[in-house]
Formats: sequence, C-alpha cells, structure tokens
Amino acid sequence: MVARLVTRTATARALAVAGIGSTVVAGIAQAAEPGPWQFGFQPPATPVQARIEAFNNELTVIIGLITAFVLGLLVYTIVRFNQRRHPVPTRTSHNTVLEIMWTVVPVLILIIIAIPSFKLMYFMDRVPDQAMTIKVTGHQWYWSYEYPDEKGLAFDSNMVQDANLKPGQPRLLTVDNPLVVPVDTNVRVQITSTDVMHLWFVPSFGVQEYAIIGRVNESWFRVEHEGTYRGQCDQLCGINHAFMPIEVKAVSKDAFEHWIVDAKKQFSEDNTQERAVRVAATAGAPGVARAASAGN
Repeated sequence: MVARLVTRTATARALAVAGIGSTVVAGIAQAAEPGPWQFGFQPPATPVQARIEAFNNELTVIIGLITAFVLGLLVYTIVRFNQRRHPVPTRTSHNTVLEIMWTVVPVLILIIIAIPSFKLMYFMDRVPDQAMTIKVTGHQWYWSYEYPDEKGLAFDSNMVQDANLKPGQPRLLTVDNPLVVPVDTNVRVQITSTDVMHLWFVPSFGVQEYAIIGRVNESWFRVEHEGTYRGQCDQLCGINHAFMPIEVKAVSKDAFEHWIVDAKKQFSEDNTQERAVRVAATAGAPGVARAASAGN
C-alpha cells in the first residue's frame, strides 16, 4: 500500500513537472507577441535582438551602479554634514584630486558605453552575405511584400477584422497574408513607402526601419527559431495607424520552398482577379469611358 502511494506521488510529481515544462515551452513559443502587463523585451529571435538585449542589460547594470553611488553620496552628505553634526560649514573651494576624478571617471564610463554601442550599430547596419531579399512597402494603411528573387512574387498584407478572427488569433495583430521567411537565413529587407512615413517594426527581430516615400532603407535579420512573430507600424502615419500589423512566419527551409510554389500560384491568381475587377470597374465607369474616348 505504501509502495503504491509512493509510486502515485512520484508519478503525480513527474506529471506536474512535465505540465509546468510544457507550459513554459508553450509560453516561449507564443512569446513573440506582446502580452498583458509585459515588462522588458520579447524573447530575441535574431542575433541582432540578442545583442540589443545584452547591451541593454549592460547599460542597466551601469545605470544601477551610478544611481546607487549618487544615492549613497547624497545620504552620506545629509547625515554627515547636517547642521547639528556639522554646525560650522567648511570653506573648501578647490580640490585638484576630486576635480580630476569627477572628470576622468565619467569619461571612462562613456568609453565603456561607446565601444559596444558602436559595435552594435555596425552589426545592425551591415547586411552580411544575404541569401535572399524582401521588399517591404508601406501604404495607408497596409503593407505590401515582394520577393524579387522569386520572379516578382508579391502580395498585400491587411489586418484581419475582429469579426473574422479565429480562436487564438490576437486582435489587431493578425493579418490575412503574413510574410514567410526561412530560418537560419540572412534576409535583406528593403523598406520604402508610397505615400507617407511608416515604420516597419518587429520587436523580437530587433528591426525598426523607416519607410519613406522616394527612398529605400535597408535592414536585415536571421531568424533562429521557427514560429510566428508580430509587430506594428511604429510611426504615426494617419487615422488608421493602429491597424497596420506585421506578421512574420519563420518556417524551415524545406517548408519555405513548398510555400514559394503554392504562393506563386495563389497570388498570381489573386492578381489576375484583381486586374479583371479593375478592368470591369473601369469599363463600367462612364466618366472614365468619356475620358478615354476624348483622349482618342
């Protein structure tokens, strides 16, 4: 009887540990989007974001030490040099050692901060041996994605309305056609706009690049884990600024090759239908017809 109880207890503990582990893993898998009352960064999915987070942690330590030192100095001054303990104030007006220290120490701190900061900026700016290119175009108010290496594969990405959301899909962050990329691949991102200023921002990628009309900005990322990653336009671009979500699906390289084949068929048919609709609308518009005949 005792042996059975011990066995059941051990089994229950094992199941509990397994449940907690699966919950943690599931939390990590779903952590590529903002959560309620979230503090700090989303889990990094690229080397760029990993370095950004490491640099942020380093700065947090430096800021914490400076804050603790200044606070301790203020407390010591208040306790040691108050009117009761120090009724006669000193008349010190010059101290060479102290003045050298409060000039040299901040300079050293700035150097300690500047070196990794410049290295990070160079790492973010340099596009290392890109394996593929994606062109991102911002519109009011949706995104367009193009794969120049895939013979003009392009499609629009619009937010899914609340009424069309499926269970588990986050509101204001789900799109109809997400950007699909392979993992462990250096992807160069070319970003531009057709109207006003937008900002393509995916927090877990460490990519935050302006989309400016008449100009192409570049960034890059290499997703290290499969999953769905989300972002938003981070520039006040108009009345529907809050409805320009970004959804990126990172899949295996084999799955990406299969998706490319299916996407070329799907979006070529969609584009054909859209052109037919435009032609029909143009033919049925009397104003357009008159303008065309007048031009001929």
